[in-house]
Amino acid sequence: MAAPCVEPAKGGFSFENCGRNDRFKEMGLKFPTAYKTGTTIAGVIFKDGVVLGADTRATEDTVVADKNCAKIHYMADNIYCCGAGTAADTEMTTQMISADLELHRLNTGRVPRVCTANRLLKQMLFRYQGYIGAALVLGGVDVTGPSLYSIWPHGSTDKLPFVTMGSGSLAAMAMFEDRFKPNMSREEAMKLVRDGIAAGIFNDLGSGSNVDLCVITKDKVEYIRPHEIANQKGVKQGSYIYKKGTTAVLSSQVKKIDIEVVATEVKPQPMDTQ
Repeated sequence: MAAPCVEPAKGGFSFENCGRNDRFKEMGLKFPTAYKTGTTIAGVIFKDGVVLGADTRATEDTVVADKNCAKIHYMADNIYCCGAGTAADTEMTTQMISADLELHRLNTGRVPRVCTANRLLKQMLFRYQGYIGAALVLGGVDVTGPSLYSIWPHGSTDKLPFVTMGSGSLAAMAMFEDRFKPNMSREEAMKLVRDGIAAGIFNDLGSGSNVDLCVITKDKVEYIRPHEIANQKGVKQGSYIYKKGTTAVLSSQVKKIDIEVVATEVKPQPMDTQ
């Protein structure tokens, strides 16, 4: 009997184990739950270009995993992208599309347009049906002028004059809707994005630490990291080391334990305390 013809697997995720997983659930198997993520990212168009902003806190559910995470990613010399959601997904997604944009530039001999990056990103995310947790704010300046897009994990996009995303987006959007105006100056746009990110930092538990800004114009790009250290570590006001005898010892007992030390090795690990 001839072996059955097996169709080669196509690109994208495979959903053939969904039924198997449902049966495991009926048997009582508990699957790991998703961690809550937090971020505040934003962007605004001003008369000469685009200003992007982001906080620098990376969370792992209720734990702050990184206090100085870079969330503004390079896409091309004239295009940058802020990422919210799963850090690994935003990092790898922007790197892959950045490589595609560079190949496109080499093949055409032209500076890539922001709408091209937007199309590549939305097509990739739609292909994976939202299973890649990347919510993006894409901004840049090309031959058509400044452009700003919001890109959602399922692949939908919006082209807007100002954008906020992430768990702190509501706080940032409150600042933008109150103070945005067309044809702002560079300083006004930077101040508005800074205040929007700071609103997310101080009103959203998933956002924190510093404010990063990226100013993109026709002539140059300024990636300012950090633009402002929003959460300065405080200085201890007193000493918390108590003198011996402050607390009375009611009783003590010493037991001798016979042990044999075979080997001792200590590897110091640096820790970021900023």
